[in-house]
Amino acid sequence: MTNPIADPIVEVPDTDAMSPLVHMDSTPDGAVTVWINRPEKKNAFDAATIAALRQTFETLHGAEGVRVVFLRGVGGAFSAGADLSWMADAVDWDEDDNRQDALELAHMLKALHDIPALTVALVEGPAFGGGAGLVAACDHALALVEAKFAFSEVKLGLTPATISPYVIQALGPRTAKLLFATGRVFDADDAWGFGLVDEVFEDVASLEAARDALIAEMAPCAPGAIGDAKALVNDFVGQKLDKGLIEESARRIARRRVSPEGQEGVRAFLSRRKPAWSE
Repeated sequence: MTNPIADPIVEVPDTDAMSPLVHMDSTPDGAVTVWINRPEKKNAFDAATIAALRQTFETLHGAEGVRVVFLRGVGGAFSAGADLSWMADAVDWDEDDNRQDALELAHMLKALHDIPALTVALVEGPAFGGGAGLVAACDHALALVEAKFAFSEVKLGLTPATISPYVIQALGPRTAKLLFATGRVFDADDAWGFGLVDEVFEDVASLEAARDALIAEMAPCAPGAIGDAKALVNDFVGQKLDKGLIEESARRIARRRVSPEGQEGVRAFLSRRKPAWSE
């Protein structure tokens, strides 16, 4: 294991060797891009793609030096949702088979949600069904103005159950009910209004400029502190502001103050120098 204070080099495994369906790019300043690589299918899911994404996301749970993870589709489409051939294969499955299949998607989404780094969806083209669920499971989302979204499961007699925890958290219950019940297709500006995406851009160059600006903005931030800051939100949201929560918040900042990053960051600030992770 490398020292995350002394050595800021990003260390992530070569996912190209794991599966051709997903691959990763990384930069020395802590940015990773995970690409869904089924452009001929508009990056739609099948069982193999879900498994490859889960494996990739889980490798990022322990990757050192990673500050931000971008999720993107190859070929100008984010993800069109479920692959039609995969859906056809599932038609004759029994309830137990369907439950196990749904659990694979649920575990993949949870693996994305649990990445310590900030996760950012870069949305081009369609983000339908499970693809829109991926957007909701990320911490932040940037979209091209031409992007399209839908939770269209009701039109197939189904419900978006597996992705629903992330969508409800992102959109709130009233909007989630409307979009789930209607299966409405909506554009990027509507997605911004609903809270599914955070910024909308006119072209790919502007989208990528925003990506690069976010990478630069996060470069001075300690990778471990980013993960702990995300955990504060995940663990404290909806909690009652009582003695237990107050004490837990104090424990967490105390733990950070004595951590290697906390010690290095404060000492660097007092000495008017850059901390080791940003040099």
